[in-house]
Amino acid sequence: MPTLAFFLLAALTEICGCYAFWAWVRLEKSILWIVPGILALICFALSLTQVNAANAGRVYAAYGGIYILASLFWLWLIEGVKPDKWDLLGVTISLIGTVVILFGRHR
Repeated sequence: MPTLAFFLLAALTEICGCYAFWAWVRLEKSILWIVPGILALICFALSLTQVNAANAGRVYAAYGGIYILASLFWLWLIEGVKPDKWDLLGVTISLIGTVVILFGRHR
């Protein structure tokens, strides 16, 4: 369960951090938006280091499915766009990949 919590924290902080830059560049918000963006991205990176795994690449690969799921929630809850059937199919496929990577027998 701690792995899922760290993945969820990583997803939230990564999306918030990246959105701060999006707001600055694409939405023409103040450059000061990058300050909390940078802090959020630091939290993102640190949260992934807390996942108990021997290899960083495997953690990042498994995290991908959680990130996609969180991004679709962001799309829906923050941007007001409801994910369609293709979004849901894509996230389902990626979450299957996450489970395979996390619980597969690695040598």
